[in-house]
Amino acid sequence: MKPNEDRNGISRREVIAAFAATTLFPAPAVLAQPAAIEGTRRNVSSFRVAKWQDHFDTLRNGVILSDTQSKVLQYWSEDESVYRMFPTSVPLTEDLTRLGYTTITRKVEGPSWRPTPAMKKRNPAWPDYVGPGPENPLGTHALYLSWQYYRIHGTNDTRKIGRRSSNGCIGLYNEQIAELFKLAAVGTQVKLI
Repeated sequence: MKPNEDRNGISRREVIAAFAATTLFPAPAVLAQPAAIEGTRRNVSSFRVAKWQDHFDTLRNGVILSDTQSKVLQYWSEDESVYRMFPTSVPLTEDLTRLGYTTITRKVEGPSWRPTPAMKKRNPAWPDYVGPGPENPLGTHALYLSWQYYRIHGTNDTRKIGRRSSNGCIGLYNEQIAELFKLAAVGTQVKLI
């Protein structure tokens, strides 16, 4: 047994980090605070809460709005009976960030991962292929977008959530991408702002 570990091999640092992570970024959807100025709502994590009407003409097939500045993804069902908000990871740099409208074209549970040619050029040491499992950067579920190489997916590295840490994709906690995966269908409208 190492110093600062209990009988189960858990260190004091791991316990503190787990407590901080669940306190700062709880797994359930983030709760919003009441309206402040002209209909703008903010929550305790400073996420901007948007109105779907400001970005989409209709809720046909449901909609996803991903805000790359406040690092939050919002989902509305077609009949507006379901609304969810999730903290996300976003692309590392502006040049890796694609903004605008797209749709979900495919859903994969247990996705495999291959680095894009640009990613492989930036980091030749990356493997050419990673199958489903705990080492997969796409986590447990992936929503493929109509833009080549872009996904909304889970992550096995929870330190990435709430940060600029991806190579272009939007990342969610695995528990939350599993929830969104059940809600969002192929054809769901998506906008990244």
